Amino acid sequence: MDKKKRIVVTGMGLVSCFGSDLDHFYQCLLEGKSGIRPIDRFPVEEYPTRFAGTVTGLNVEDYMEKKQARRVDPYVQYTMVAGKRALEHAGLKGEALDKLKKNKCGILIGSGMGGMSVYCDGVQTVLEKGFKRLTPFFVPYIITNMGGALLGIDTGFMGPNYSVSTACATANYSIYLAAEHIRKGVADLMVCGGAEAAVIPVGLAGFVAIKALSTRNDAPEKASRPWDKNRDGFVMGEGAGVLVLESLEHALARGAPILAEYLGGAISCDAYHMTDPPQDGRGVCLSIEEALKDAGIPKERVNYINAHATSTLAGDTAEAAAIKEAFKEHAPKIKINATKSMTGHCLGAAAGIEAVATIKAIQTGKLHPTINLEDPEECVQDLDIVRQAQDHKIDVALSNSFGFGGHNSSILFAPYRP
Repeated sequence: MDKKKRIVVTGMGLVSCFGSDLDHFYQCLLEGKSGIRPIDRFPVEEYPTRFAGTVTGLNVEDYMEKKQARRVDPYVQYTMVAGKRALEHAGLKGEALDKLKKNKCGILIGSGMGGMSVYCDGVQTVLEKGFKRLTPFFVPYIITNMGGALLGIDTGFMGPNYSVSTACATANYSIYLAAEHIRKGVADLMVCGGAEAAVIPVGLAGFVAIKALSTRNDAPEKASRPWDKNRDGFVMGEGAGVLVLESLEHALARGAPILAEYLGGAISCDAYHMTDPPQDGRGVCLSIEEALKDAGIPKERVNYINAHATSTLAGDTAEAAAIKEAFKEHAPKIKINATKSMTGHCLGAAAGIEAVATIKAIQTGKLHPTINLEDPEECVQDLDIVRQAQDHKIDVALSNSFGFGGHNSSILFAPYRP
């Protein structure tokens, strides 16, 4: 295995509360717009939380056959749209797509919760109408690997194709593992990321039950407030974020657009608690340190962090502690922001969407603000949290994501330098 094989990002695709256009998405972030809105797809009057970062007006029909699009779970729709848009962005459609060595191309798009709408509808059918009325599509469309599998069928990619499910760290795990397949020479090209569609009655109820969500119904756009003393929980989001990774040789040989370079990554486990991180952030610190080691770079080169920063009481402080421990005296010199302040927490898709934001920051030389940070917690008062959009030349960017179960993941991107 060639650990030094260079890996580049050649395409990106997303589905988000700001739509699917990459430039529009990042412009909304730069302008500090909130994508959080009242939930209107099902009755929420009885719920203590009545808002989320929902996807609206998604055009699925350009990316899926009409009948199939109607049947599949929304998380599959999001996977197909973001995945195919990422391939288009990488210049891979028509003849260019056909020319690829398909047995060396793979797909690794995970989901934290899978086909929840199809699952809930199926349970209701069995309870109300009996098992004989259950759709034969029930099992295929609830499992977390089906989005990537259907994308594989449409593209003909025969390389590694599976899903990871590590809660809110899912997409980073997928990107990290996809890069490992390229490093090992198993694949030349991997489509990777995460998708989630959990803003449904039972999804909302589940997070309400563990008292994880903000209840700021009078001002939803101000509800997601990472590191703010007045935060009262996270805000649910949904969507998909997908990257096309390629070995540098493969990308150059086909004249691909190179957006950024993937330098390395790492994963770790807190081995501590089902939902809360240890307050010293030791698992996160381990993930960051191992990612730097994997990339073979000194910590001083990192000058931007797209933080996990969910707006939860325990998570925000643990991540801040981990950043300080991992970077020591260099920590105050790093620009840090929180995409979730505007998109909400997109669960299994979060790291994919934030990878897109990180790469857009590298491309544009502009960092988006962290909105709603009015009264910062003491833990970040000695860190450089970006609160106004600003120009910043990124040397190396770190994107963190962590999930229930204590799953931590850190990945590093940089501008491509030939």
